[in-house]
This record gives sequence, C-alpha cells and structure tokens, in this order.
Amino acid sequence: MTKDYDLIVIGNSRAGAYAALAATQLKARVALIELENLQSNWLGQEALYNQALMQVGRVLQQVRKAPKFGIDSARNNSIPDTAELEKQLVKQSGEVGRDEPWQVEETEKEDIRTYLSPFESTAHFPTVEIPDAMEWAEMVVSTCYEATSPAILASFGVDIISGNGEFCRLPHLGFVVNNRRLQARAYLIATGSCPEIPDIDGLETIRYCTPRDIWKYVDTSQHKVIGANLTDIVPQETDKVTKPSPQGKLENIEETIPFQLQKNWLVVGSTPNAIELAQTLARLDCQVTLAVSEALIFPQEDAEASRLVQAQLEAEGIRVLTQSPVTQIKWIEGKKWVQVGNRAIETDEILLATGQTPNIESLNLAGVGVEFSRKGLKLNPKLQTTNPRIYACGDVIGGYQFEHIAEYEASIAIKNALFFPRWTVDYQGIPWAIFTDPTLARVGLTEAQARRRYGKNVWVVRQYFKTLDKAQILGETTGFCKLVLRRNGTILGGLIVGANADELIGAIALLIRHKIKVGSLAKIPQASPTMSEIIYKTAQEWQRQRLESNKMLQNLLESFFNWRRKW
Repeated sequence: MTKDYDLIVIGNSRAGAYAALAATQLKARVALIELENLQSNWLGQEALYNQALMQVGRVLQQVRKAPKFGIDSARNNSIPDTAELEKQLVKQSGEVGRDEPWQVEETEKEDIRTYLSPFESTAHFPTVEIPDAMEWAEMVVSTCYEATSPAILASFGVDIISGNGEFCRLPHLGFVVNNRRLQARAYLIATGSCPEIPDIDGLETIRYCTPRDIWKYVDTSQHKVIGANLTDIVPQETDKVTKPSPQGKLENIEETIPFQLQKNWLVVGSTPNAIELAQTLARLDCQVTLAVSEALIFPQEDAEASRLVQAQLEAEGIRVLTQSPVTQIKWIEGKKWVQVGNRAIETDEILLATGQTPNIESLNLAGVGVEFSRKGLKLNPKLQTTNPRIYACGDVIGGYQFEHIAEYEASIAIKNALFFPRWTVDYQGIPWAIFTDPTLARVGLTEAQARRRYGKNVWVVRQYFKTLDKAQILGETTGFCKLVLRRNGTILGGLIVGANADELIGAIALLIRHKIKVGSLAKIPQASPTMSEIIYKTAQEWQRQRLESNKMLQNLLESFFNWRRKW
C-alpha cells in the first residue's frame, strides 16, 4: 500500500525539527505535525529564555566582583551623590535654631555621615534594567530559533501541518490531523514535555509559577534590580494583597497581579531548573528559599559535587532546606504560608520546578498499542515504543531534559525508522552540564555507580582548581575535577565542578567514547596557563598515586639509585 510519507514527526519541539530536517537531507519525504492542543515543550524557547536570563545574573555577579580586581564600577546614577547630600543636610541642620548656618556640631555631622553610609556603599553597584534584559533574552531566542523555523524547514522540503491530531489503528496505522488521515512507514513522537505540578494540599488556592512561565508575568514596572539590598533606603511600591474569601476563592484575581522581583521566593524542587533559577533569582536581589525533598540538592549526581554547589548557593544568601518536602500551603491574614518539612515559611511567590511530564495525553497511544506511564514512554534501546513502527525521542521519554541528548536520540531514531532498526542508544559517552555557578558537568558513571558495578576495582582521583595558575588569575578557584577509573586506567566517568566545566567536560567524553585510557591523557601537556590544565593535572595525579601504590616498583627504583650513586 502506498504511503504518504516515509516519516511523520509528531511535535514541533526542537528535537522534532532536527529530526525532520535530518530525514529530509537523507532524501526522505517528511511531514512535521505541529499540535495545537499540546502545551509548550520545555526543551524549547522557554528553556533558552531561562538560560539567557541566567547569563544576565552571571554578568551581574561578575561586575559585583570587580572591586577585588581593583576595578571601581561605574557610578550608579540612581543613587544620590553622598557628598552633595551631606552639604545639603549640614546646611539644613545649621539653619534650624541657629544664628549662623555654619554653627553645626561635629557630632551632628557624624550622624549625617552615618545616615548616608548606605548610599555611599551602594552608589557604585551595577543595576539591571529588567525590561531591557528581557528584550535581549527574546532577541537571543529569536535568533537561535531562526534555523529551525517553519519557513526554513519548509524550504528544505518538510511538509508543515498544524492542527490537532491523534493516532488511529484501523484500517491501517496512521495519524489523523484536521480530519485528514496521514500514513507513513514510521512515526516519531517528539512532543516534548510540560512542567509537572505536584500534589500539594492548598496549591489550587494560590498563584504559583513554573520554569515555563516565570518570566512571562514579571512586573517590569519595577524595572531596576540593584546590586545591593536597598530595601531600607529606597522607597518601595505598596504591594497589592489578595485574600481568600470564606468560600476559598480569591477576592482579587491574583493572576492579574504581576510577579514581583526583589521579594521572597520559595523554589520547590531538586531538578537542574530549580537550582539554576533559584541562583538567578538570588542574583537579581530576591530573597530565595530552596526546598528539596532529598538529602542532596542534586540527588542523582555526585554527593561531593552537590554539597559544593549547595555551599555556593548558601554563600550567595539562598536558604537551602534539604529533606524538607512541601506538604501544605495556606492563606493566613493575606499572606502565603507554606509547610516545608517541619517548618512554616512565609513567602510572596512560589516557583514549582519538581520535574516534567510528557506531552502525550491527546495522542491516543493506548489505541495503537503504545505503553507509557506518567514519567514517559516505554522504549527499547532502539528507541522503538511497544508499537515497532512508532519511535520517540527527547524529554517525552523521561530522564534529564537536555537538548543535545534529545538531538542525539533523534539521530538514532530516524536511522532506525528510515532504514533497518539496528542502531541503539549509548549514553555512556554523552556529557551534560547543570548551569549553576559553579557549573556542574558530568559524563559516564558517578563514583557511587561505579563502585556498585565494579566493587573494589575502582580508582578515584581528583584535582582542585585552586592548583591552576589560570584559576588564580580569573579568581575562579572553587571546584575540582574528578575521574572515576578502573585500576588499569580505563575511564568510567568524569566530573568537573567549576568555571568552564561545561566546556571542559567534552575532552573526557571523547576519551570515554573511544576507550582511551587515562595514561594517554597524562602524556599530552596542555597550554599554560589555561583552565584545561585541570584535566591534565588530574591524569598526572593518577600517575602519582599509581606509583605510590606500587611498593615493589618503589623499592626497585630506590635500590637502583642507591647502586648508581655508589658506582
């Protein structure tokens, strides 16, 4: 029977667009279905928008660190000139109850200087114009998405079809969209995911936001974020209060009030999105509490790395509550109170970032024999669902939501879908990064995973950024590199926590993918001073520890040099 297409890609996620474009370049006939009844995909514009605003927070933090390099930041004109204010206040003080204006006691001058000291300390702090920052972020997203826009895809031969649709089984497997039945040799689900909303008592009575929409409703009238806490000296606008009615409904529709920056935020979740946004909000002068249910803020990552990132968050003023699940939310006297573990916390805004749920509700998957759960689709290593003609890729299948992993899965899925299904996914050599500060990047197994799998045949070596000249120059000495090895030098995993970790982890991934042992890395000196020396020095540390553990070789070397000195 003649098919309409070789491949039908369902979902306009970035992975879906990548798959459609790649399949077209292989000369296949492809249709891309843009489903209008699905929520926005997380691995899309929202994630990139968040990353752009995180960069604003990083730049602001770097400017705040400028004084330690001897750099005096440009004056903040929104803060009054303290010298001029002092003259005016002294003059006013002298004019009250005195014959001559210059008759001002020295103690009064000291009181005036004390009053003005907060202005002096903040006069040189940088500011962020929130509307300008958001406009810049929108420009970044627009530029990045031009390459996969519908117009570009159509120019390469992809048929773009918009509308609501679902799978149908009879008389033959197909996909119905806009009352039109489409058939293909294979189908690829790339509908992405949307934020998961946890089951919390009282959540339905209050307003909250998710990583997908946090910046959409920010009040841009409070347009300046100052690099110091000026709450006590800069007048603040009176906040509107929304109180629940006796029936539990909101008297004033809270959704009409924009989210306020520079207020108290409760961030719920231990996902990368939660930690990244908590740090960004703190750097934009918000008071942030981070609540996680687990003992570590990154329960799936290395414990040592997780504790280091947590320490940095706390150093930046974020209150971190571990093993503290959120169980209840209540309105009390017009304020939000949240039960976090055994604590009751008052907050202004709540950000829920507990995870993602797949966008699969309206696809009629059960009707075509595709098994799934609320965490994702059930797949084999070839990325086939339980219906062998239907494949999936991206965050719709669960796990961490990383765009490069979604595109890797798409590349495997389209080869299996268009040709013979013999390619399988191998995540072992794929790195990923969590863009906190310090950045956490990993590839392969963690130390705990390796010890569970290989037992005592595991060797762990680490080197710290503070040993690098370049790190000292940049003032980025926090962090370390850790290699998890077998005793013969085979690299099982690598972890870098620190500046540029996301750029450095690729070198370790290459070694793992091509099964190159750590001894080869120790033979390749890196340019100095650079941050890439951290991997080379970690490999050298393996050589040093290996020599120290070989007592026979040490005794042999000692005997040799004793003999040679006497010869």
